[in-house]
Amino acid sequence: MEKKKPIKRHKALQPLSRQHHFGLLFSWKLRKGFSKNIETERLSEYAKWFFQHEIKPHFSDEEKYVFPILDKDNELIERALKEHRRIKRLFTDTKNPEKSLNRLEEELDAHIRFEERILFNEIQKVATEEQLEKIEEIHSHLEKTPEYHDPFWE
Repeated sequence: MEKKKPIKRHKALQPLSRQHHFGLLFSWKLRKGFSKNIETERLSEYAKWFFQHEIKPHFSDEEKYVFPILDKDNELIERALKEHRRIKRLFTDTKNPEKSLNRLEEELDAHIRFEERILFNEIQKVATEEQLEKIEEIHSHLEKTPEYHDPFWE
């Protein structure tokens, strides 16, 4: 079986890739919560917290500073923006939280893998040094997100 080589991420994009890691961890925590039959309300509270502290600022940074590196009509950017809209809706859906959380766990995971394996690689290929420096400058001030108060996944 062929082993995949790790992706060499430009240092300007590494903070966003670290945030992607936390998104994958979020999905894992939801899966763990469902497997342990944690009440939907607790999972929803965690999702609300994660949306405010991680997803909203992350999506905003990507849309403002990273995506414009490619043409707005680029099919990869169109796909990423469409997925951002769908993921935001899943985070904020209150009609059927259990169904939304289940879909969110899957779709966020798939979205992050798309950005890491395909979109960010394309951006790295075409970005100028000035564009990468701007992204790096913006992310040099990132603060660590506080720990969530209810570790239901443990």
